[in-house]
Amino acid sequence: MHHAFTMADFAIIYSPEFLSHDTGHFHPENAGRLKAVVAALEQATWAGQLDWRSPTPVHQRDVDTRIAQIHNPRYVAALREIAHTGGGHVDGDTVVSEESYAVARLAVSAWLDGVDYLCSTGHSAFVLARPPGHHAVRDRGMGFCLFANAAIAAHYALEQPGIARVAILDWDVHHGNGTQALVEQNAAIAYCSLHQLPAYPGTGHSSETGFHGNVLNLPMAPGSASADYTEAFEQKVVPFLTDFAPDLLIVSAGYDANAADPLADINLQPQDYGAFTQHCLSVTDRILFGLEGGYDYDALSRSVLATIAARLGV
Repeated sequence: MHHAFTMADFAIIYSPEFLSHDTGHFHPENAGRLKAVVAALEQATWAGQLDWRSPTPVHQRDVDTRIAQIHNPRYVAALREIAHTGGGHVDGDTVVSEESYAVARLAVSAWLDGVDYLCSTGHSAFVLARPPGHHAVRDRGMGFCLFANAAIAAHYALEQPGIARVAILDWDVHHGNGTQALVEQNAAIAYCSLHQLPAYPGTGHSSETGFHGNVLNLPMAPGSASADYTEAFEQKVVPFLTDFAPDLLIVSAGYDANAADPLADINLQPQDYGAFTQHCLSVTDRILFGLEGGYDYDALSRSVLATIAARLGV
């Protein structure tokens, strides 16, 4: 994949190494997801505005230290051992292949690079990585997730000059139980999630508000569609984020709330994610997007394009 250098104003942080987290032929969270998005981005009319960047190799930055700040070192060691001995599972849904430990660490590096890029340029980035992260808790991975990418990135961002408050918006169709658990005690991080309930993992009730009123959960009934989300954004999400006034907004960008998605029952369309991005831009233009779920290749690809097009204003 050759991309001419461009003084673009939007970074895509991606590596073909993300394809080598092998979940098996029939697993929904598979390498084809990234291949589909990459192909769609390369064909976009505004492809020339994208700055493709490879993640910093893990040995060139303190990825393991960052992971150890968030995850139990015993879990990290166990994950390394499963991969080292040929692979296995951390739960019924969550596969670890021989390469998965290395790939998961590189994914963390990519999310950290996204923070660095935003802090150094003021421009946005989309971290096109896998495995996803928002279900991973301190002591274990679950729900296709190995490391809590968004939570790690948020804590890292708080150490950067000029960043005193970080908000995470999670529009994946499933509640980011891991992200919430790992940030809700930190008053400098806000977490807001819209998610189907009832659905996996069963958390994210509106009564869960964090330790500092810094968590907003917006459960969406199965069958919810664009109008329901628009109302939630206008009446709840935007006021909550605006009141918090983040210096950086991280979007846990899952696209499994699409009507076409096989794993849930929300009826959004790809263009809805462009509208969500516009709402985010009314809060701040300092937005880092990172991929979470989304399992229908076409809906996923078109949704990522809608997200980026809205940020580019095209």
